Parts: sequence; C-alpha cells; structure tokens
Amino acid sequence: MDLKRTLREGDRPVGGWCSLPSPGVAEAMATAAFDFLTVDTEHSPATAESVENMLRAVEAAPGDTETLVRTADVDPARIKRILDAGPAGIMAPQIHSPADAREFVEACRYPPQVDGDATDVDSADDQRADADGYRGQRGVAGSRASAYGRRLGEYLRHESDEIAVIAQIETERAVESAGDIAAVPGIDALFVGPADLSAALGRFGAYDDPSFTAAIEETIAAANDAGVPVGTLATSDDLIDTWLDAGYDFLIAGTDVGFLSAGADRAIERYERGL
Repeated sequence: MDLKRTLREGDRPVGGWCSLPSPGVAEAMATAAFDFLTVDTEHSPATAESVENMLRAVEAAPGDTETLVRTADVDPARIKRILDAGPAGIMAPQIHSPADAREFVEACRYPPQVDGDATDVDSADDQRADADGYRGQRGVAGSRASAYGRRLGEYLRHESDEIAVIAQIETERAVESAGDIAAVPGIDALFVGPADLSAALGRFGAYDDPSFTAAIEETIAAANDAGVPVGTLATSDDLIDTWLDAGYDFLIAGTDVGFLSAGADRAIERYERGL
C-alpha cells in the first residue's frame, strides 16, 4: 500500500495507533493487518531512535502495513529527523490556519532542484521556490529514508510525491479554516483530533453535543469541497460506527494502550464472573 496514493484515491484505509514507544508492540499491531500504524511522538516518550526501530518492526511484520508518524509540532529540525527515518507519512497537531499548514509542508520538503520551469528564482534573495511556492526547509543528508544516501538524489527529487502530509484540526479556529487548510498545496488529508477539539469547544468528550457535531460536519464538508479526505480516531467499537456514520473518509480504529486495557478488563471480568 502507498498511503499517499490511497488517501488521494479515496480507498478509505484503516489505521491503528501506537502510544507505546516499543518496536515489539508496533510489530504485533502490524500483524493485525492495519493499512497503517500511527506512531505518536507528541504525547509519548518516543525518541528518534525508538521511532526508527518501530518503523523497522512494522516493515518486518508480514503484510503491507505502513507507518505514519505524528510529530509534536512543525519545527523543521524535529520533522527532518522523523522523515529521515523513512515513514510513509507525517501528521502534525494544532494546525490552525493555512499559514500553519504551509509552514508544515515547507518543513517537510527539500529545497527545490533546478528542473526547467518547475522553479522560480527570487531575485531579491536568489532562493528557488518549487511549483507550489515552497523553498523547502528539510536539510539534505543520507539517512534510512534514502537507503543511507545510496538513493539520495532520487529521493530528494521525489520525496514530496511519496510522503503523505496530514494536518490535524483541533480548534474552533481550525474548523473555520478547514477548507483553506485542505486547499494548501501538499496537504494530503485532514485529521480531526476529537479529544482536543471537544475540549477546545468546552465540551470535552461530549461527542454528541450539537456544537461538536456541527464542527465535525463543517470540517468534513469543507475538506470534501476541496477534494481532501478527512479522518479521525475511534477509541471504542461504538465510536467506529459513530464516525463512519458521520462521513469520515478513514479512521484510526483503536490504540495499543486501549486494546491492552480492554483485553485486561475483559479477562478480569470473565474471571470474576466464574468465581
């Protein structure tokens, strides 16, 4: 599977979420045949080394599961370390505006290479911009993503065609700007963070509250008008049904910690019923 292509073509992939920075957990999750796994680095103790090892573990598992990494912010230094590990996609939280989205995309791209009319030289500072107007902030070095430099030239030219870039919608301001964020060149999908968005609306966890459902409807409609898919996170079986009914294009259908906790609770309940 090619995550970027799958999102573009509307194939509705299903993902899992890894909060625990463990290669073993990531590999076990990948055996469940998720289309992709999201490795979280915003709310976890994950390091650049653990992220890279989790990517290796997912690739070692049978099947075609790919890896999406959520960065903690759009800092170019943080993003380049994630992308150098070689994920299929990257997701950033708290994208409030088109300007935030452009900053995110630019951090993901290399400086453009001269290629006929595909570049534009700014006479003021003699810096090139690509066809989308991005100058690119990603530093160039051999890394796992480029076979440790063996295919660096090819990767540098084509990485923007290979990596899915996903912007999270988590505030009222982001909802109001969802269509404009989705229309930013290089944004491949939007992802609603339900916990943060409901909290920002003053209705934490109240996913049936009219203000929350209205925000979801507005976000999905605006993104669909821009031709960009929208996903979200389901942390229960009921929420999988709820979010699909709401019109989301793809889901992350559960987390490693959630599966672990739910399985433990079921086992204890079963044991206690048998006593």
